Order: sequence, then C-alpha cells, then structure tokens
Amino acid sequence: MPKPLADMSVTQASAIKWLLTDVDDTLTWQGKLPPETLIALEKLTAVGINVVAITGASAGWCDQIARLWPVHGVIGENGAFWMQKNATGFITRESIPIDTMKSQQMALIKHLRLLLEDYPDIDFACDQSFRYCDVAINLSQDRPPVDQKICDELLIKVRNLTVDGQSVNATLSSIHLNVWIGNHNKRLSAEQYLFAHNVQMNFNEIAYIGDSLNDEAMFAWLPLTFGVKNIERLLPQFETKPAYITNKNGGYGFAELADFILQAKESR
Repeated sequence: MPKPLADMSVTQASAIKWLLTDVDDTLTWQGKLPPETLIALEKLTAVGINVVAITGASAGWCDQIARLWPVHGVIGENGAFWMQKNATGFITRESIPIDTMKSQQMALIKHLRLLLEDYPDIDFACDQSFRYCDVAINLSQDRPPVDQKICDELLIKVRNLTVDGQSVNATLSSIHLNVWIGNHNKRLSAEQYLFAHNVQMNFNEIAYIGDSLNDEAMFAWLPLTFGVKNIERLLPQFETKPAYITNKNGGYGFAELADFILQAKESR
C-alpha cells in the first residue's frame, strides 16, 4: 500500500526537478481548479521545478493549459501530442500526422456510436469536437456517475473492437472512457517529451502524481510516484500502486505535495 506523504525523505523530495502530473481530479477537484493548485504550480515553477501535465483532456483544453497555466508543457489525449509555450512561440508535436489521427478518429466514432446504442443514457464527452485523436465517452463529467459495473463492461467491449484492422486502446479516467487507435500512451509520450528536452533519465529527479487507473503505467515506470487521496477507492484494482499518498483530495492534495517539496528544498 502507498505510504503517507510524510514518510518521504527530505532528500528524495528536494531532488525532484520534473513533476509530471495528471489533470482531472489530480490538479482539479469536483470539476474546478482550486486556487491552491494554481498557486502551487506558480511556486514550483519559481524554484525551477518543471511541471508537465499529462492528461486525457482534449486538444482544446490542452491548448488553454499550455498557454495560460504555469506549466512547462502539456501532453494531451493520453499521449497523442504535446504542447508547449516558450520564448520562441507555441509548439505542438503529434505522435502521428493530425490528418491520420482525424481519419482514424472518425472511423472509431462510427463503431462507438453503434456500441452506445445499447446504452442510451451514455454519450460522448461535450468537448469531443475539440479532440485531435481520441474519443471520450462521458462517464461522470457534468452528469451523474455511470455505475462502475457498466463502466467496466464498456471498457471490455471497447477493447475488443477492431477498426480497419487495427486494435483499439481504451482506458478509464476519473471522468471518461478514453478510446484511441495508435501506439501512444502517457508513459511513452512522457519519455519522448523528456528526451526532446534533453532531460537525463535520472529517476531521482522525476516524479509523477495521479488519481486514476489510466495513471498505472506511470506508477509502474517511475520509482517516485504519488496518488492524491481520492485514489484510495481504486487501489484494489491496481497491480502497481503509487509509492506515496496525500492526505487531501485532487488539487488540494497536489498543493500538499508541492508544499512538501518546497519545504524540503528550503531545508537543504
């Protein structure tokens, strides 16, 4: 089981230079971005810690985050692309050409529409039109949560789909069932992002925080990982759990971790 955040050593916390983070229900809470989160992001950036958001959120949301939030960059739609605003302008890098993504996405939508005919109360996410690659099925965003048994049933059915001879990827976030075609995922795209920015893979300096099942690949990859408190109900479903857990939910838990790291750096 994850250890309490207080059990992490000052040496470990002070060594962190890159903090990779999920967004929904990790930086946010109950559909909103707490001011504590934004302040924490600003403080981390001010001391030279690079925060990279890694999310299933749409390209439209990621564009806004990359432009306006104090983050180093954003990896979106579970690794389909990354965006960054820097001194030279605004950069977007896709895992495959956007035209290919959109073509695969449209074919996928047709298959998923047929599948969802058996679930009249479930539809695509309201921001689907702002997505480059994946298809997001809305399970709890601005609606009553779908029963977990139905979520699990949908996940199995979607993963059994084949579209134009290609297998389909799917993962559950805290609000969506994200579905896509392609080899990308959070971990692979995080590695590519760090490589593109000439980061030495010193795992003492790279950490990740998340809240949901689609974060497990990150928990399995990095030794130093965190879950916000709201991950507790899902822990029995994880094969690889985060190393530490915060006392607070969502963005409040992220701010708690940020304060711990900042205090550790000050003490060193």
